[in-house]
Amino acid sequence: MRIRPATPGDLPALQDVERAAGAPFRDLGMPEIADDDPPTLDELERYRKAGRCWVAADEQDRPTAYLTAEPVDGALHVEQVSVHPRAARRGVGRTLLAHAAEHARERDLRALTLTTFTEVPWNAPYYARLGFRVLSEPELTPGLRRIRAEESAHGLDQWPRVCMRLELPPAGGTSAGLLLGG
Repeated sequence: MRIRPATPGDLPALQDVERAAGAPFRDLGMPEIADDDPPTLDELERYRKAGRCWVAADEQDRPTAYLTAEPVDGALHVEQVSVHPRAARRGVGRTLLAHAAEHARERDLRALTLTTFTEVPWNAPYYARLGFRVLSEPELTPGLRRIRAEESAHGLDQWPRVCMRLELPPAGGTSAGLLLGG
């Protein structure tokens, strides 16, 4: 597996990864998530052009997973990380998150943040094992509050959700948490 920046030609494949990664939500009684449309090609292109869309590529250089992120309030916010089920449980998501963490550290961003479902095993419990912690309501930054409001308007609050954060040491410092091997 190789982590690399997404190319314009990858973007339709990222939509396919997103659809496949969403399918297991149906088994958890979350068909709305399973049926949710993937990001549009324009949305993915915006992340790609900004240098914040990475893919995990297989031996044939085909994307099997991807991560998009944007700076939010001094942290790199992981907007989406999706792994195709055929590549699941192999450390692909963790490797993408570690790559995003290094990107953040090189830009003097203090943390990774994300929003996620609390009761989905491959969501909040997984991120907690990687060293992320749940943020309390008073800890939410203005940008995270905006993101949560957008998610709520999109209907994601039908299921319990949280914001999580992984603190990052400065570039050149020691690794943070399990995610970075510390």
